[in-house]
Amino acid sequence: MSLKDELDAYVQKTLDEQWERRAGQKVPDTDDLPLKNLAVEIDATVLYADLASSTRMVEVHKDWFAAEVYKSYLYCAAKIIRARGGIITAYDGDRVMGVFIGNSKNSAAAKCGLQINWTSKKMVAAKIAEKYPKSSFVLKQRVGIDTSKLFVARTGIRGSNDLVWVGNAANNAAKLAALAPRYPTYITADVYNKLNETSKLGGDPKRNMWTDLGTSDMGYQIYGSTFLWSV
Repeated sequence: MSLKDELDAYVQKTLDEQWERRAGQKVPDTDDLPLKNLAVEIDATVLYADLASSTRMVEVHKDWFAAEVYKSYLYCAAKIIRARGGIITAYDGDRVMGVFIGNSKNSAAAKCGLQINWTSKKMVAAKIAEKYPKSSFVLKQRVGIDTSKLFVARTGIRGSNDLVWVGNAANNAAKLAALAPRYPTYITADVYNKLNETSKLGGDPKRNMWTDLGTSDMGYQIYGSTFLWSV
């Protein structure tokens, strides 16, 4: 079979094959799903942590310096995601995706975002400034969080495949993580409305850690926070 015929047959089969779906009790990985039209549905909260202005960093700084920043930021973000009960589902260049499930998924993800902010400022940025005092580099990062039902399927070819996360939470979290870094942590109203008191109120005296930013250009209400939560 020629490559053209193989591609044509695959697309036709994918379009014709009926989808099977099952309710998920955990965050799936690639071994849980075949490459056929079978998906797992989960209620989940998605977090994207993104290193801002990384293209500019690569343009004006040494390659090894940029690599040190990437490694430090992504390592810390991933460890915090895991410590807060999230599952790391993907790395994409300068960002990492985590998925949270369970009754406290929104509060856990929000706490995770604030702890990533604390670590970015108090550890990563501080140590970079200490190591390279003459550097002009300023670390900026953003975390985006949303919650929804996700339709999770396996895509790709044998030997090189991954999961695709279809749903508002994945799309919106990625978009929030690309907003201006004025607020290092962004959440949707769906997440905010499900926060427990610990993840909503902070400081001394206690006050709301989240600023209502109204309806964004993306068409839904969002909240931003500049708060830091130590690890």
